Amino acid sequence: MHKWLMLVVLLAASVLSLYLLTFGLPQKPEDETAGLEAGVELLKVSASKDFVFDKKEYTVKAGQKYKLVLVNKSGSHGLAIPDLGIDLKEDKMEMEITFEEPGSYEMVCSVMCGIGHADMKSVLIVQ
Repeated sequence: MHKWLMLVVLLAASVLSLYLLTFGLPQKPEDETAGLEAGVELLKVSASKDFVFDKKEYTVKAGQKYKLVLVNKSGSHGLAIPDLGIDLKEDKMEMEITFEEPGSYEMVCSVMCGIGHADMKSVLIVQ
């Protein structure tokens, strides 16, 4: 009886292990900066259905070239920095830019995304 029980447990563990190896292991993290040109830094902004950007503040260096990327984690959002003439939305979700003037700039969602749209704001600080 114990032999049958051990065989069933071993078989179940083997099937579970095979399943996890095939489907259940998490993906290896990708290096998002791997494809960037020399001297370009990544500024990634994520937006979610909770009507928030992933950070309340983003800090960049004046004179540094950045690849600004908007990632929609959930929902449909845009990213506008009106004082800098930036508006990422729809098919234009990234751009390269050099922030020249130090200061504090308001970042807002530029796509009507729902009831919390008006409160979807963040700040870009250029030092």
